[in-house]
Amino acid sequence: MTPYEQLQTAIRDYGDAAMGNFLRCRALGQAVVEGLPDYLKCPPAHVKLVPPAGPFDPAKAYGDKAFSYNENAVIRLEPISLGVCVIVPNTDDSGSLWLRTGLRVEVTGETFDIFVANQPMVQVPLEFTGQLTPVYETIHAELMAVFRKDLQRFTDERYAGGIGFLPPGM
Repeated sequence: MTPYEQLQTAIRDYGDAAMGNFLRCRALGQAVVEGLPDYLKCPPAHVKLVPPAGPFDPAKAYGDKAFSYNENAVIRLEPISLGVCVIVPNTDDSGSLWLRTGLRVEVTGETFDIFVANQPMVQVPLEFTGQLTPVYETIHAELMAVFRKDLQRFTDERYAGGIGFLPPGM
């Protein structure tokens, strides 16, 4: 094989791997969003695939725009990010809260390495059907952690006498 043919082979192998990564990560992301409502015991319409960062509207169907690869002109062999939004209606009024967390997915060997925001990595097999409960649990843990951290800061007595601002006119 000539050096040029070696380059052609390497490029073909890279392209095959990048396309495989893209297809697998997209399928996993869609499966997570389809299965999470059953885990949470909420209506399917309350879990949406959204961009992992920036402004979003959970009423919009993002499709491939919810994945980080959508921003690239070419598909690269790299981890893929996506956003998962859970819509939680307020129990006291007609409002609702949109909770979004980001997932970063990477194919390593025969598993997916999945990072949900600040949670420890979760691994699931490439053949993930029926094996996504650890991902659902980690998404739930991350969403709960956000509220626990904010509530702790709010009730922390160290901040009771701290710097504050008066509303205008007081």
